[in-house]
Amino acid sequence: MLEELATGQVTLATVWLLGVSMGLTACTVTCLPFMGTWALGRASGQREAYLHTFVFLGGRVTTYTVLAALAGAAGLGLAQALGGTWGNLVIGSASIFAGLWLLAKPAGKSCGAVPPAPTFAPIQLPRHKTDSLPPLFLGAALSLTPCTPLASLLALSAHAGSAIQGASYGLAFGLGAARTPILVL
Repeated sequence: MLEELATGQVTLATVWLLGVSMGLTACTVTCLPFMGTWALGRASGQREAYLHTFVFLGGRVTTYTVLAALAGAAGLGLAQALGGTWGNLVIGSASIFAGLWLLAKPAGKSCGAVPPAPTFAPIQLPRHKTDSLPPLFLGAALSLTPCTPLASLLALSAHAGSAIQGASYGLAFGLGAARTPILVL
């Protein structure tokens, strides 16, 4: 691996380590307040908290893979565009849309008083099939947060010049970034 790095070649292991470095540092600081609040506030138990966390991480991995595949397909032009005004506008709009999605209340629900719970059993609120969609979208939206590791991933993918190579870089990066202390939550 050292010989490949010395010649300027980028391996999947290199990109994975870039993702790990982000997942263990900046990502935790950015994502933990959102996903931690979600898991603690919504999950009815440890199993559901892990399910929502893995769905959240799946949203991140998928977004990194798609972005890197697009960068690989578009080449260096995409890396330059994302760093410019239009790129910031697209990324910011996606983040705002995801935030509005999370704030929207389903029709027919209210924040009225909840009847008192019996002292011998917890309240079991009905869960909907779409209950895990917000963590998926939250993971996808937080993956669009501009940062140096993401810019590096997109630049590497654009330099690869292939959608398949870009997608493999994005997948390796996302799996590395999924190694996060959020799982300890």
